[in-house]
Amino acid sequence: MKQVQISEDLFLSLVKYHIVEYYNEEEKIVKELKEKYDKIVSRSLYTKYKTAPKEEDKEKARQEYLNQKGIHSSFRW
Repeated sequence: MKQVQISEDLFLSLVKYHIVEYYNEEEKIVKELKEKYDKIVSRSLYTKYKTAPKEEDKEKARQEYLNQKGIHSSFRW
C-alpha cells in the first residue's frame, strides 16, 4: 500500500481535532485534505498518461488530467 505525506501543520490539526476534540480548525482541515486529494488524483492521472501501453489509453488519461487541472480545451495541443 502506498503512503502519503502531509504537512506537520495538517497532522497536528488532525490530532487536535480527533484526540483533543478541538473543532475550531475543521474548515482548514477539510480545505487541506481536499487539496491533498486533488494532488494525489492529478499525480495518478499523470502517471497513467506516461505509462499507458496504448496510444488511445495515453490520450484518454491526458484528457482526464487536463480536465482535472481545469485547462480549457482551446489551450490544448
